[in-house]
Amino acid sequence: MTRTERADQPRHLSAGHRMVDGVRVVTLRGEIDHDVQEVLREALLGVGESVPARIVADLSGVTFMDSSGVNVFVAAHLQTTDAHGWVRIAGAPLAVRRVLQVTGVDTFIGCHLTIEQALTA
Repeated sequence: MTRTERADQPRHLSAGHRMVDGVRVVTLRGEIDHDVQEVLREALLGVGESVPARIVADLSGVTFMDSSGVNVFVAAHLQTTDAHGWVRIAGAPLAVRRVLQVTGVDTFIGCHLTIEQALTA
């Protein structure tokens, strides 16, 4: 698994990714807020790479997410949709699911209980 952390950013978010059958699976741990939005963006979309067409974000280890995280997910959704792909979310804890519901993100980004469900939806 490839890890993404920036030294100039607070270390309250760690992100790693791996490829599973052509899908970028991103595993996130910690808090998602304004201070780490670039770490999240790089984990989802890569740096200096073409935008992955399909992304599953494993949020099971995320303890907090604010509107900064929502904005990054919306941007990733738009970019992958332009590439005829998708973004799906897996394992979001209740507090994070609530943010996704209140903002309406769950109406256009599929939210699943597990990574396996997100991969096969």
